[in-house]
Amino acid sequence: MKRLLTTSFPTKREELGGWLDAQWLKYESPEFIDSDPIQIPQSFTKKEDQEISGFLAATIAWGQRKTIINNAHSIVERMDQAPHDFILSAEDQDMKRLEGFVHRTFNDTDLLFFVASLRNIYRHHGGLETVFAHAITSKGQMGLAIAEFKKVFFSIEHPGRTTKHVADPTRGSSAKRINMYLRWMVRSKEKGVDLGIWNQISPSQLYVPLDVHTGNVARELGLLTRKQNDWKAVEELMEVLRSFDAEDPVKYDFALFGTGVFDRKP
Repeated sequence: MKRLLTTSFPTKREELGGWLDAQWLKYESPEFIDSDPIQIPQSFTKKEDQEISGFLAATIAWGQRKTIINNAHSIVERMDQAPHDFILSAEDQDMKRLEGFVHRTFNDTDLLFFVASLRNIYRHHGGLETVFAHAITSKGQMGLAIAEFKKVFFSIEHPGRTTKHVADPTRGSSAKRINMYLRWMVRSKEKGVDLGIWNQISPSQLYVPLDVHTGNVARELGLLTRKQNDWKAVEELMEVLRSFDAEDPVKYDFALFGTGVFDRKP
């Protein structure tokens, strides 16, 4: 049975912007961090620890939220709560701590490679922010930029099974988890939710992390017509969201996701 909204949708197009702003302000609030995997990077103060732990948490962000959070905590605990130091200096005996990790289809084989790839990125490519920023600048479009990031990420020897854990919009993926990660890193920390630790990428360049909740609410609001939650749907939705705020369109992720998750009842 479809869950019912506990809040009313606007009935007129001219009311939609104000409604979205109200929902955004309601849900971009620290009180929701306890139920969101953003609490993982929020628990660190060092920039590199935040961006690495955030990337790993975002990578496994599918399934039950409680399980996602518990397993993301498990990853950083296995890294002695110092992911950047671990990435750069872990020796073979240290890497054994990662053995046995499983989150759905993401297992220790995948995690071990992620550590190796992140080590390569921080040693030879200037870190995650630099790689993403260069990809966006060189490609000029987020879908192509994420695909370029994936090429860099898998530029070292890797198990074939692991490539499925990094999205590729050129193959149709909505890249929900990467777009969520970029939102965490780029958007202002002013409201106490996103971290705002990257300054080489502008909030205006971000794309919405489209999932079943944001997609369903966007369609009910008339913001999205495409039925599939794929990259074409992301592009369609972004065009509309930019009409409400071109400088920070992804703030409306809070409005759409919050409405879909918290403003519904059975």
